Amino acid sequence: MTTSYGRSTSYRNRPRARDRSGFGWWGSDVADKIISVCSGIGGLDLGMHRAMRSLGYTPRTVCYVEREAYPAAVLVKQIQEGNLDECPIWLGDLRGFPAGSMVGANWICGGYPCQAFSLSGLRRGFDDSRAIWPGIVDIIDQVLPGGVFFENVYGHISLGLFRVLCDLERRGFKTEWGIYTAEEIGAPHLRKRVFILGMQDHKLADSKSIGLENGVRWRRNAHQWPSRPRCPQGSNEPRRTTICGLAGNAHGVSPGMDRSRADRVRAIGNAVVPQVAEKAFLDLHEQLIRQWGKPC
Repeated sequence: MTTSYGRSTSYRNRPRARDRSGFGWWGSDVADKIISVCSGIGGLDLGMHRAMRSLGYTPRTVCYVEREAYPAAVLVKQIQEGNLDECPIWLGDLRGFPAGSMVGANWICGGYPCQAFSLSGLRRGFDDSRAIWPGIVDIIDQVLPGGVFFENVYGHISLGLFRVLCDLERRGFKTEWGIYTAEEIGAPHLRKRVFILGMQDHKLADSKSIGLENGVRWRRNAHQWPSRPRCPQGSNEPRRTTICGLAGNAHGVSPGMDRSRADRVRAIGNAVVPQVAEKAFLDLHEQLIRQWGKPC
């Protein structure tokens, strides 16, 4: 497996983007085009889009990359129901993804596999064949986005996170990261995760008037989940998020997709709570703008 150490890329000589004006899924010239890798069932995308819209961005996903058939089928269903942007889905290993055809995308996001870093695993780090971060770095080198947003497990802090941050900073990204939980946004489960936001100087310059001047902050909706686990439904509360009887966690899998118990549990375990991703993006974006987004 190739590594990304010692590699550098010039963002000044960015390849010219292809003309895709005839493709509706590519979006307008003013849209913030996003490539979603390791998409899962789209939780990270939902949270990121909501945060970006509240900050004044115009997010538009132009491609999903997912290797497993079941989450890809969930993505298709969510696209059909209008919950996710309509665009191609690359079904397969992202290391074979033709990223060069996506030059012109502004963002890359994803929750790359956590097994190599998880506290419940063998923790082989980048020696594990499932550690596909170098493949994501290759995509970054080909697409040259202005911003990136990633998610992984809590154990990543003590194994692998430093290298990820170094790889991004070598490519000109200013980075911020933090730990966020589902519990802090009101969900009845913990799900502790690390989120990483990186932005290039030109993206920060474009964003320096966004967010802080708008006074955007994440606000918890206290009625979305019970304030404590196993609390009864309150008469003044809206109908709560559907609860999965298998794992006991809120999830985004439609009832029609619950045909495979193993696939369903796997999708739930790998999913990102959209509200957590939204809060993480807003917090980390504010930190980046305060530190780096100063007038030129």
